[in-house]
Amino acid sequence: MVSALMFQGTGSDVGKSLIVTGLCRAYTLRGLRVRPFKPQNMSNNAAVTADGGEIGRAQALQARACNVAPSVHMNPVLLKPQSEIGAQVIVQGKIFATAKARDYQAMKPGLMTAVLDSFARLKRETDLVLIEGAGSPAEINLREGDIANMGFARAAAAPVVLIGDIDRGGVIAQIVGTKVVLDPADSAMIRGFLVNKFRGDPSLFDAGLSTIAQRTGWPSLGLIPYFAGARTLPAEDAVTLERERESAGKGVTIAVPVLSHISNFDDFDPLKQEPGVTLVMVKRGRPLPADADLIVLPGSKATISDLNALRAEGWDIDLFAHVRRGGRVLGICGGYQMLGRELADPDGVEGPPGAVAGLGLLDVNTEMTGHKMLKSVEGLCLANNTRFSGYEMHIGRTDGSDCQRPLLRYGDGRVDGAISIDGRIMGAYVHGLFGDDAQRAAWLTGLGASSDLAYSAEVERTLDALAAHLSRHIDLDALLKLAR
Repeated sequence: MVSALMFQGTGSDVGKSLIVTGLCRAYTLRGLRVRPFKPQNMSNNAAVTADGGEIGRAQALQARACNVAPSVHMNPVLLKPQSEIGAQVIVQGKIFATAKARDYQAMKPGLMTAVLDSFARLKRETDLVLIEGAGSPAEINLREGDIANMGFARAAAAPVVLIGDIDRGGVIAQIVGTKVVLDPADSAMIRGFLVNKFRGDPSLFDAGLSTIAQRTGWPSLGLIPYFAGARTLPAEDAVTLERERESAGKGVTIAVPVLSHISNFDDFDPLKQEPGVTLVMVKRGRPLPADADLIVLPGSKATISDLNALRAEGWDIDLFAHVRRGGRVLGICGGYQMLGRELADPDGVEGPPGAVAGLGLLDVNTEMTGHKMLKSVEGLCLANNTRFSGYEMHIGRTDGSDCQRPLLRYGDGRVDGAISIDGRIMGAYVHGLFGDDAQRAAWLTGLGASSDLAYSAEVERTLDALAAHLSRHIDLDALLKLAR
């Protein structure tokens, strides 16, 4: 019999994704066939799947924790926020529609069929499905037509564990308050609660656990200490960028402006771990650092809108000054498009139809198109003669004279990207370049630094450590019994 257990939270960023990830690895190490599932996700940090679609980055990491390839059925509905037009709706890996928030509320009930279909497909190939909710079931204003939390739990008859975050304060009120506002039939789906991110002496919270259990009728399933290793794993929510400080490394400085619609920002996670790198994620209201060795323009889900915002921040002035000083610039995907002479979106694919002048640092032009490229790729970086692996996830077609000096050559012979005549300005569509150890080391060597970091191996060690951490503080047998 296939088991399933759903983890919902008292709010966003309480640790649902991390706990599901750790449990995926823990139960996989026990020999179970485990799959992650999130009915509906909202994130511009996405991953390409083996079956040619895209899902939230967290579900791709959870699939890795299960030692399986990611599938579109692990996250059948993905919302990718854009600018004025709302969010792009991805269903089972493919673009389905673009909708504003109110329109999406009306659309949700019709998506339940796809959600349940994907869930059924996963159940057919596994022993245990670990399900992650979105936001909080306490958002009862969104309960009608819900497919992300209690609406799904009841449709799939999936028992629920509620997670509260003690680190943000008020965890007793978080959990008890959720009980108070829930419909009794929804409340009955919850089998127990977890308190996450605890710091200090756990005995000091014994009375807190008892109070929650008494007021809700739900048993405590564990008090989980704060897991510091989480910082080495790819984050999904851009809200984490607002809390980040500069990386602790020294040596070369790499700066990345945090655009309003930044996408695939996990491109920079490996650089955070490099001892020879100071990575500066530059937030609004701050200038790009004058001492940067490399400025990277990241991907964007609304490229023209983000280019306008970049100019409004004055970052274009900082960027031009950096170039005049002899600095280097790399554009990734949307950042690559911004570096050109013009960006045109005649059909309004990403926002209102129109065209804007680019930054003019590369002699290329981009036209947005409806077709979306989703593909894992590998090949040779022509700027450093080093092999690379990564993935394409973009719309748009870019060409121009600087494309005669491509940055990348794929294994199938295709080329991608452009390099300026002086070799200091580069761009390409491929994400994940810095996740490839050899490629990242080659870039750092070119900047005068060195690298011996095995990033992929470090992620694997962290997943194992997370599984062990949860195993010490949660009764895994009790959770499995609830799932069955």
